[in-house]
Amino acid sequence: MMRALYPGTFDPVTYGHIDLITRALTIFDEVLVAVAHNPGKHPLFSVADRVSLLKRATRGLRGVRVEDFNSLVVDYARRQGARVVLRGLRMLSDFEYEFQMALTNRKLSRHVETIFLMPSESHAYVSARLIKEAAALGADLSAFVPDFVETALKRRLAKGARR
Repeated sequence: MMRALYPGTFDPVTYGHIDLITRALTIFDEVLVAVAHNPGKHPLFSVADRVSLLKRATRGLRGVRVEDFNSLVVDYARRQGARVVLRGLRMLSDFEYEFQMALTNRKLSRHVETIFLMPSESHAYVSARLIKEAAALGADLSAFVPDFVETALKRRLAKGARR
Protein backbone atom coordinates (compact mmCIF):
# COMPACT_ATOMS: atom_id res chain seq x y z
CA MET A 1 0.00 0.00 0.00
CA MET A 2 1.28 3.45 -0.90
CA ARG A 3 0.79 5.85 2.01
CA ALA A 4 1.47 9.57 1.87
CA LEU A 5 1.74 11.97 4.79
CA TYR A 6 0.14 15.40 4.45
CA PRO A 7 1.36 17.45 7.45
CA GLY A 8 0.22 20.93 8.35
CA THR A 9 -1.29 23.20 10.92
CA PHE A 10 -4.76 23.24 9.30
CA ASP A 11 -5.90 26.26 11.31
CA PRO A 12 -8.58 25.99 9.99
CA VAL A 13 -9.05 23.37 7.29
CA THR A 14 -10.03 24.97 3.96
CA TYR A 15 -11.39 23.75 0.64
CA GLY A 16 -7.81 24.10 -0.62
CA HIS A 17 -6.66 21.49 1.91
CA ILE A 18 -9.56 19.21 1.01
CA ASP A 19 -8.78 19.63 -2.68
CA LEU A 20 -5.17 18.59 -2.11
CA ILE A 21 -6.25 15.54 -0.10
CA THR A 22 -8.68 14.54 -2.86
CA ARG A 23 -5.96 14.91 -5.52
CA ALA A 24 -3.55 12.86 -3.43
CA LEU A 25 -6.09 10.04 -3.17
CA THR A 26 -5.90 9.62 -6.96
CA ILE A 27 -2.19 8.79 -6.54
CA PHE A 28 -1.93 7.11 -3.13
CA ASP A 29 -3.93 4.37 -1.45
CA GLU A 30 -3.93 6.21 1.86
CA VAL A 31 -3.36 9.81 2.89
CA LEU A 32 -2.47 10.39 6.51
CA VAL A 33 -3.39 13.99 7.32
CA ALA A 34 -1.14 14.95 10.21
CA VAL A 35 -2.05 17.96 12.31
CA ALA A 36 1.06 19.61 13.73
CA HIS A 37 0.95 20.89 17.29
CA ASN A 38 3.17 23.82 16.22
CA PRO A 39 2.54 26.28 19.11
CA GLY A 40 4.99 28.73 17.51
CA LYS A 41 2.33 29.54 14.90
CA HIS A 42 -0.15 30.48 17.68
CA PRO A 43 -3.08 28.53 16.20
CA LEU A 44 -6.58 29.78 16.81
CA PHE A 45 -7.92 26.25 17.31
CA SER A 46 -6.60 23.59 19.66
CA VAL A 47 -5.01 20.47 18.21
CA ALA A 48 -8.09 18.45 19.19
CA ASP A 49 -10.38 20.96 17.45
CA ARG A 50 -8.28 20.94 14.28
CA VAL A 51 -8.25 17.13 14.20
CA SER A 52 -12.02 17.05 14.76
CA LEU A 53 -12.72 19.59 11.99
CA LEU A 54 -10.47 17.70 9.58
CA LYS A 55 -12.10 14.37 10.38
CA ARG A 56 -15.49 15.88 9.67
CA ALA A 57 -14.26 17.58 6.47
CA THR A 58 -12.82 14.31 5.13
CA ARG A 59 -15.52 11.98 6.45
CA GLY A 60 -16.66 10.91 2.97
CA LEU A 61 -13.17 10.38 1.57
CA ARG A 62 -12.10 6.75 1.56
CA GLY A 63 -8.43 6.21 2.40
CA VAL A 64 -7.98 9.26 4.65
CA ARG A 65 -6.76 9.05 8.22
CA VAL A 66 -6.41 12.13 10.45
CA GLU A 67 -4.07 12.27 13.45
CA ASP A 68 -1.98 14.80 15.31
CA PHE A 69 1.78 14.71 15.77
CA ASN A 70 4.41 16.57 17.73
CA SER A 71 7.77 15.59 16.25
CA LEU A 72 9.91 16.02 13.17
CA VAL A 73 7.86 15.31 10.06
CA VAL A 74 10.38 12.79 8.73
CA ASP A 75 10.41 10.90 12.03
CA TYR A 76 6.63 10.78 12.11
CA ALA A 77 6.51 9.69 8.46
CA ARG A 78 8.94 6.87 9.15
CA ARG A 79 6.94 5.68 12.20
CA GLN A 80 3.77 5.68 10.10
CA GLY A 81 5.31 3.87 7.13
CA ALA A 82 4.92 6.84 4.79
CA ARG A 83 7.75 7.34 2.31
CA VAL A 84 6.18 10.45 0.82
CA VAL A 85 5.41 13.83 2.36
CA LEU A 86 2.86 15.90 0.46
CA ARG A 87 3.07 19.67 0.35
CA GLY A 88 0.78 22.08 -1.43
CA LEU A 89 2.07 24.88 -3.61
CA ARG A 90 -0.53 27.58 -4.05
CA MET A 91 1.54 30.40 -5.47
CA LEU A 92 5.12 31.01 -6.46
CA SER A 93 5.65 32.69 -3.08
CA ASP A 94 5.17 29.29 -1.38
CA PHE A 95 7.94 27.65 -3.40
CA GLU A 96 11.03 29.02 -1.67
CA TYR A 97 9.91 28.05 1.83
CA GLU A 98 8.58 24.64 0.74
CA PHE A 99 11.73 23.89 -1.27
CA GLN A 100 13.92 24.77 1.71
CA MET A 101 11.83 22.56 3.99
CA ALA A 102 11.92 19.66 1.49
CA LEU A 103 15.71 19.84 1.21
CA THR A 104 16.07 19.96 4.99
CA ASN A 105 13.79 16.92 5.35
CA ARG A 106 15.81 15.09 2.70
CA LYS A 107 18.98 15.79 4.66
CA LEU A 108 17.33 14.52 7.85
CA SER A 109 16.05 11.35 6.19
CA ARG A 110 16.99 10.03 2.79
CA HIS A 111 14.07 7.57 3.03
CA VAL A 112 11.33 10.21 2.82
CA GLU A 113 10.60 12.13 -0.39
CA THR A 114 8.57 15.32 -0.74
CA ILE A 115 6.00 15.65 -3.51
CA PHE A 116 4.42 18.99 -4.33
CA LEU A 117 0.82 19.21 -5.51
CA MET A 118 -0.99 22.23 -6.81
CA PRO A 119 -4.59 22.89 -5.83
CA SER A 120 -7.34 23.64 -8.32
CA GLU A 121 -7.18 27.15 -9.68
CA SER A 122 -10.30 28.02 -7.69
CA HIS A 123 -8.40 27.33 -4.45
CA ALA A 124 -4.91 28.53 -5.37
CA TYR A 125 -5.17 31.80 -3.46
CA VAL A 126 -6.86 30.43 -0.32
CA SER A 127 -4.80 30.50 2.86
CA ALA A 128 -5.91 29.80 6.41
CA ARG A 129 -4.40 33.13 7.52
CA LEU A 130 -6.52 35.09 5.03
CA ILE A 131 -9.60 33.09 5.95
CA LYS A 132 -9.13 34.01 9.63
CA GLU A 133 -8.73 37.68 8.73
CA ALA A 134 -11.86 37.64 6.56
CA ALA A 135 -13.82 35.83 9.27
CA ALA A 136 -12.79 38.42 11.86
CA LEU A 137 -14.31 41.07 9.60
CA GLY A 138 -17.57 39.14 9.20
CA ALA A 139 -17.11 37.91 5.62
CA ASP A 140 -19.13 35.09 4.11
CA LEU A 141 -16.65 32.19 4.00
CA SER A 142 -18.83 29.64 2.18
CA ALA A 143 -16.57 29.64 -0.89
CA PHE A 144 -13.49 28.87 1.21
CA VAL A 145 -14.44 26.46 4.02
CA PRO A 146 -17.23 24.01 4.86
CA ASP A 147 -20.16 25.54 6.76
CA PHE A 148 -19.28 23.82 10.04
CA VAL A 149 -15.74 25.24 9.83
CA GLU A 150 -17.12 28.73 9.22
CA THR A 151 -19.42 28.36 12.23
CA ALA A 152 -16.57 27.12 14.46
CA LEU A 153 -14.28 29.88 13.24
CA LYS A 154 -16.75 32.69 13.85
CA ARG A 155 -17.66 31.23 17.25
CA ARG A 156 -13.99 31.06 18.24
CA LEU A 157 -13.33 34.61 17.07
CA ALA A 158 -16.38 35.87 18.95
CA LYS A 159 -15.10 34.24 22.16
CA GLY A 160 -11.74 35.94 21.67
CA ALA A 161 -13.37 39.32 21.19
CA ARG A 162 -15.26 39.00 24.49
CA ARG A 163 -12.11 38.40 26.52
